Amino acid sequence: MTLTLKRAALALMTTAILAGPLAAQDKITLRMSTPASETDQRSVALAEVFGPAVSEFATYEPHYNASLIAQNSELEAISSGDLEMSIASAQELAQFFPEFSIFTAGYVHQDAAHQVAVFNDALMDPFKQKVEDELGVKLLSVMYLGRRHVNLRQCRDEVDVQTPEDLAGINLRMPGTDAWQFLGKALGANPTPMAFTEIYTALQTGSVDGQDNPLPTVVDAKFYEVTCQVALTSHLVDLNYIALSKAVWDGLTPEQQATVQEAADAAAESGREKQLAKEEELVAFLTENGLEVYEPDLAAFRAHVQEQYQGSEFAASWPEGVLEQINALGN
Repeated sequence: MTLTLKRAALALMTTAILAGPLAAQDKITLRMSTPASETDQRSVALAEVFGPAVSEFATYEPHYNASLIAQNSELEAISSGDLEMSIASAQELAQFFPEFSIFTAGYVHQDAAHQVAVFNDALMDPFKQKVEDELGVKLLSVMYLGRRHVNLRQCRDEVDVQTPEDLAGINLRMPGTDAWQFLGKALGANPTPMAFTEIYTALQTGSVDGQDNPLPTVVDAKFYEVTCQVALTSHLVDLNYIALSKAVWDGLTPEQQATVQEAADAAAESGREKQLAKEEELVAFLTENGLEVYEPDLAAFRAHVQEQYQGSEFAASWPEGVLEQINALGN
């Protein structure tokens, strides 16, 4: 049986199965598989907001730490009918649909509000439709993960990061993949691949000048103990999508679909508010611990980084004009 026919059969089967139980006031089970922990802000938001909101007709059943489905296999599991929900990254979706790589690039999303504006804009419709048609997955809402910033050993009187030119000669630890290394160069730095476990010692000894990560990581990994400043470059505003089986969605009544959509949006908003508040608290914490925390010329960084992407292999799959549409939705 072809994948298309298999999906059609699954959709019909799901619709038939759901028609009976829901009419009898029985509940469907929405299994969520995620590699995140139970205390992750995404997990908490879905458990505390989404689950209760759909409880009249569905049982939300989360499985944490990739205990149900292996990490990066969730979308395939939804497509094959073996899973109902996941929290999907743009990086995962780009493995199936290369055009999604635009949402993984530096300075495409400007902040949390911009993420929401982009996701809800008509420019996203072709992206969402393709995922539904070819993978059988419905993207319900966008979740904010946080912003990555530049964290340096040097103090601001040595290196004042205002534009990409100020990072010239800075050895900046970045993850080792080609895409990450490209972003490091686009920022103006000398990207240095290094395992995460080696960063603290490398900063302490001066093997690297800095590293890039969200503020929670800077604090959790205690990088603030061996660094002097954080330039709030916000060069990557990371996200996840709340993903649901399209077959399950099609088996719901219009009223139930509306409830699921509202529940997903409410959960995403709850997680977003908590993450933004946490970031603000961590700015205060880092400042109290002696670090200089400041915002550079983001317009200069955005223009420079996007210019580096244009014409590169990483932008080859981006639909024409979409980057300009995304930019127009920002500040």
